[in-house]
Amino acid sequence: MQQPRRSTPSVCLFILKFGDGGVERMMVNIARGLAMIGVRVDFIIKDENAPFLHLLPPEVRLITFPVSRQKAALPKLIDYLRRNDPDILLSAKTKDDQIALQAKRRHAGRTRFFLRPGSALLSSMEARGAGVLRRWLKTRRLTQLFTQADGVVAVSQGVADEVVQLSGISMDKIDIIRNPTITPELYEQADAPTTDPWLGLDLPPLILGIGGLGRAKDFPTLMRAFSLVRQEQDCRLMILGQGHKQASLANLAKALKLGDDFRLPGFVDNPYVYLKWAKLFVLSSRWEGSPNVLTEALALGTPSVSTDCPSGPFEITRGGEVAPLVPVGDPERLAEAMLQTLRQPPDPDLLKAAVSEYTLEKSARRYLAAFGLTLPPGAGE
Repeated sequence: MQQPRRSTPSVCLFILKFGDGGVERMMVNIARGLAMIGVRVDFIIKDENAPFLHLLPPEVRLITFPVSRQKAALPKLIDYLRRNDPDILLSAKTKDDQIALQAKRRHAGRTRFFLRPGSALLSSMEARGAGVLRRWLKTRRLTQLFTQADGVVAVSQGVADEVVQLSGISMDKIDIIRNPTITPELYEQADAPTTDPWLGLDLPPLILGIGGLGRAKDFPTLMRAFSLVRQEQDCRLMILGQGHKQASLANLAKALKLGDDFRLPGFVDNPYVYLKWAKLFVLSSRWEGSPNVLTEALALGTPSVSTDCPSGPFEITRGGEVAPLVPVGDPERLAEAMLQTLRQPPDPDLLKAAVSEYTLEKSARRYLAAFGLTLPPGAGE
């Protein structure tokens, strides 16, 4: 039996496969923001021992579906919907989207189903070199999902444009909402004490790259650009992250003779203290959705340079106004922008102002509006 209609809006976030990436972190932050303004939030995952979940406030109800295969979650989700009938269910990964929309076809309640694509879908397929058949199959599957959903939330205009191009759905069905990237703990962690010998006042400028060591982030281009910058100015490069390209990046560092001016320390618990100390942050990606780390760097007032990749950097940097944009995969142009920014760093206040929309509360209120929900009088104050 369905629950009676409530005056307080209710939202369920559904993300079974939970890793340590940006999608997972942003879903947790969406839940935090919605709970902060007075929305009832359920958060459905496979395993409660997952990253970032400790950040959820007690008001968020954590529900686990301990299944061995994702498909086995479908009857559990149908039962959850029957018992709770939330206003909205939001999913953010393709396999979760498929399960959610299968449940939609079997649910007779009021719940409306929204999808949240977090990357430039077509650009990533092209950059990965997907074959014609594979691209056709993936495009067909994604088109079916977007056309069946009640609404779509894109993290940038670029992502929204690609969803329209991919699926043919109307832009009216898509809301563009900035990621809830800027959190109170961002500033707390950035100000944390550190004993890392690379973080000090009387050292050559630190240039920082952050992200998974895979193809998307294109760290080889950053390293080649750094080798050119290093010929003109004394500086150091550190890349934080882990991934399958770690060995090849280490070999490239040897080939470029970067020596002691280069570090690849792997994953670190607190990258923000490094961002705060860095004289320059560089995003060298081939593709993105809305790069959180670029937003975080600007929020901390750290001078930045980015590739003009699809999608997100153009919007975050206000078209290159607060941080130079360079072509993807061009180490010479990247090196020029890095040198220029090191020599003439921008006003930190301008950088911080550029990303003022990327907070928990502002993002949550935009989600509420996109869902067509309103809070009772006095809620969320």
